[in-house]
Amino acid sequence: MSISIQTNTASLNAQYYISQNQSFQNKAIEQLSSGYKINSSADDPAGLAVANQYAGEITQLTQGVQNATDGTSALQIADGGLSNISQILGRLQTLASESASQTFQGNRATVNAEYQGLLSEIDRQAANIGLNTGGVNNTSLTVYTGGGSTQANSEVTVNLAGSNNAVDSTALGIGTSSVAGGGSGISGNTINLSNTATSFLTSTSQSFTFNLNTGTGGNQAVTVSVTGLAGGLTGNQVVSSLNNQLQAYGITASIGSSGTLQFGGSTAFSVTTTAAGAGPISGTGSTVNSSDYNLTSTAFAAVVGTNEAFTIQNAGGSYNVSLSPAQTATTALALTAINNQLAGSGILAVQASDGTDISFQSTSAFSANETALAGTSGGVFTALGSQAVTAPTAGSSATGNALAALTALTQAVSNLGLVQGVVGAGENKLQYATNLAQSQITNISAAESGIRDADVAAAAANLTKAQVLQQTSLAALSQANSAPQAVLSLLKNF
Repeated sequence: MSISIQTNTASLNAQYYISQNQSFQNKAIEQLSSGYKINSSADDPAGLAVANQYAGEITQLTQGVQNATDGTSALQIADGGLSNISQILGRLQTLASESASQTFQGNRATVNAEYQGLLSEIDRQAANIGLNTGGVNNTSLTVYTGGGSTQANSEVTVNLAGSNNAVDSTALGIGTSSVAGGGSGISGNTINLSNTATSFLTSTSQSFTFNLNTGTGGNQAVTVSVTGLAGGLTGNQVVSSLNNQLQAYGITASIGSSGTLQFGGSTAFSVTTTAAGAGPISGTGSTVNSSDYNLTSTAFAAVVGTNEAFTIQNAGGSYNVSLSPAQTATTALALTAINNQLAGSGILAVQASDGTDISFQSTSAFSANETALAGTSGGVFTALGSQAVTAPTAGSSATGNALAALTALTQAVSNLGLVQGVVGAGENKLQYATNLAQSQITNISAAESGIRDADVAAAAANLTKAQVLQQTSLAALSQANSAPQAVLSLLKNF
C-alpha cells in the first residue's frame, strides 16, 4: 500500500462514519423527543400513508361518537316528552270514562273544558319535542357515526317520518274528540251559551214544550220555563234550571261543543220553544231526539176510507199496525193506537215538533214499511213501501261523545306506544353504534401506533450506540489525521 500526503483515505472514511453516526444519533434523539418512529415522509413513506389513513378513520370515528351521543340525547329528550304525553292520555281516559257514565251527576261541560285544555297541552308538548306533524324530529333522522366500509354503513337512521310518528292530538286521532254531553240542537239557534260575558233572559222568560213518551202509551206534553232575574242568567244557570225541571222525564239539557243549547236522553221526545228577547234560543225552533233512530211522518191527517196499514220491524220482531178513521180522528188518538200496537217493541211514537206529524223513535235500529194506504186520504205515510229511518246523530246522546272519545283514546295510546318503540329502538341503535365506534377507535389507534409510534427502549439503545460510535469515530479521525505525519520521518535525512 502506497503512502500519500495528498489523499488521507483513512481520514475520509472516519469523516464519513462520523457523519453517519451523527445522523444515527440525531434520528434516535428525534424519536425519543417526539415519541414517533415516523417523523417525516422519508422515514417510512408506505407506513406513513397507512398511518395517515388510520388517523383519518380515528378522526371520523371520534366525531361519530360525538354525533351518536348528540343523537341519543335528542331521542332521550323526545322519549321524556312521550312519557309525559302518555300520562296526559291517561288523564284524558279518566275524564272520558267519567263522562261516559249515564249516572254522572256533574257538569259535562266542565269536564270537557279540562279535556280540551289537555288536548292543547299535548299539541304544545309535541311541538316542544319536535314530534308534532311536520316538526323538526318528525322526519327520518340520520346520524353519521363513521367506521363503515361504505357511507351507508357509516350511518344510523331512526325513521320518525310521517303522521304515524307524530304525537300531536290530530296525528293521534283525538284532535276533534270531546267528552261534552251530546244532544239535539234546536233548529236555527245560534246563541252561544258558553259566552260568559253575556247574560240571558234579563227580566224575561222562555218556554220549552216537550212532547214525550216515557213508555206509558200516549203522548205527554210538558212545558218548562226559564225565567231570568234582573241581572239575567249565565248559560250554565239556564242549563241548570232546565235540568231541574226535566230530570223526572229522562231528558238532559247541556251546552254543545258549539256553545248552543241541546237536549238528549233515552226518552222519545220532540221539543218546540217560544221566542224571547236575549234568550238561550234565538227565536222559535224545534227538534226531535236525534240520539234515537227516528222516523217522522209527512203531513199526518185522519184516515178517510179503509184502514191504513204498515209494518215496523226491529231485532225483536215485526209489528203490524192498522189505523182506522176512528183511531186517527186526532193526533192524540192516533198516538195511543200506534203505541198500543207497538207495545213491547221498544219503538215509541210521539207528536212531532210541528204539532201534527208523528215521530217514531227507538234506541235500536228499526225499519218501517207501508203495506196499505188509507182508502181515500190521510194516514201516517203517503207512499207505499219502505220509509226512510234516520240513524242517531254522532255524539247526540249524553254519553255518545265520551264513548267515541274512549275509542279514539284507546287507539291513541296504541299509536303513542308505536312511536315510543321507534324512539327507544333508535336510542339502542345509537348506543350500539357508539360502542362499535369506540371499539374501532381503540383497535385502529393500536394499529396506527404500531406503525407510527417510536419503540422507546430501542430508540434509547440506539442513542447509546450512536453516542459510542460517534466518540470512537472521532478518536479514529484523530488518529487518521495524524497518520500522514509519519511521512516526515522519511524526510529527516534530506
